[in-house]
Amino acid sequence: MAQISKDMTIGQILGVDPDVAPVLMSMGMHCLGCPASQGESLEEAAMVHGLDAGLVEKAVNEFLANK
Repeated sequence: MAQISKDMTIGQILGVDPDVAPVLMSMGMHCLGCPASQGESLEEAAMVHGLDAGLVEKAVNEFLANK
């Protein structure tokens, strides 16, 4: 089972499983296609969007575990 961490970049996370994109977008991260976001860590992206990185990390890992 794949897992992600909040220190991984958005690009790395999408590389693990592109199906994670709708999960991130549903939480307010609508700029996944932006070149800058690809090099941003999940923690940095969450901060920019006013989200708790730990909660985003948990939601993505739950999605991956249930896939």
